[in-house]
Amino acid sequence: MISVEPVAAPGAPLARRNPVAKLAAALVFSFVLIATLDPVAPAIAIAIELAVLPLFGIRYRVLAGRAWPVLAGAAGILVTLVLFAADRSGRVLVEAGPVLVTEGVLLTALGLVLRMLAVALPGIIVFATTDPTDLADALIQNAKAPARFAIGTLAAFRLVPLLEQEWQMISMARRARGVDAGRNPLAKLRLFVSTAFALLVGAIRRGTRLAVAMDARGFDAGTPRTVARRQRFTTADGLLVVGAGVLAGAALAVSIVLGTFRPLLG
Repeated sequence: MISVEPVAAPGAPLARRNPVAKLAAALVFSFVLIATLDPVAPAIAIAIELAVLPLFGIRYRVLAGRAWPVLAGAAGILVTLVLFAADRSGRVLVEAGPVLVTEGVLLTALGLVLRMLAVALPGIIVFATTDPTDLADALIQNAKAPARFAIGTLAAFRLVPLLEQEWQMISMARRARGVDAGRNPLAKLRLFVSTAFALLVGAIRRGTRLAVAMDARGFDAGTPRTVARRQRFTTADGLLVVGAGVLAGAALAVSIVLGTFRPLLG
């Protein structure tokens, strides 16, 4: 089953930080890296993220289990850009019929893939170390987010595990009716698309019912709501956000010093 519960060791120093502070640190760290297209800065950022992973109490195997969709998407983007990119400048590295891989296209593809990983990993780390209820409470208390938005976010996290269960139920129901793709790849693709569409329709219906139920319980009212658990934003939480900005700036500084910096704009 898909799990949205924290998987970090409870005593890890950075896992105990305020959820809003961890989310802000991830956003700051990721936002700075978007400014460059070179592969050096995001590579340094990924090294930093992997180095601080033990401070969040996450094992590398657990991170790989959480991040495999991102890794698969990165591999697909790398192959697509290498094979079909329009810019073929630079020294030719591989030439095999219609496949032409140059130094320029490889650097561009590598920079994009590394930047995507460097931006995605902080978010994965944050949500792997944060309890959804604590996140909702912190959004209300520290980020001053509307209660309707925060509790809606919490409900979305709690409903994620149901998607896999519903997928299995839809698949078993169709198999019981004799709907099976067998070994035909096109039939498997059509069955996958139709199952995904049925799952999407069910998710929209559940979200609509949830929104109506929340409105009926006064989440749309302007009356201030109380929270059961106090979330404090301490000096250590502020230092986490500042440290994230400093480390991201250091990655950019190294890229500039090495002469590989390629600004996104300009």
